[in-house]
Amino acid sequence: MTLQLSVAVRNALLDAIETAIAASAVLKIRTGAAPASCATADSGTVLATLNLPSDYMAAASGGSKAKAGTWQDLTADAAGTAAYWRLYASDGTTCHAQGTITSTGGGGDMTLDNTSIAVGQQIDVTGFTLTAPNP
Repeated sequence: MTLQLSVAVRNALLDAIETAIAASAVLKIRTGAAPASCATADSGTVLATLNLPSDYMAAASGGSKAKAGTWQDLTADAAGTAAYWRLYASDGTTCHAQGTITSTGGGGDMTLDNTSIAVGQQIDVTGFTLTAPNP
């Protein structure tokens, strides 16, 4: 039999992720291919660094957890095509999660209003949701 989790357990798992990363997480948007894991060194160019709100995720509900507040960088650090993101503790160096980026509606783990970034451009994260697996 395949392991099944209740919605309550799935929600608790998702809320624990935000607790482990802690308040005031840092999101970095990068070019190139994502590293093999969060334990692997950063790669690509940092296009934007976003200091997320202190409570950056809504409470989990129905086995998913969506971004809360505004995730935005008013001035991009570099030019390039956004390909992946990494979520760090407030120190900006301890990676806890990473995933793909696409434009809104493109199906990435995170979506932006525009993945082609110019220096100084405003960057808005339009979508980010974590979903707890239940095979």
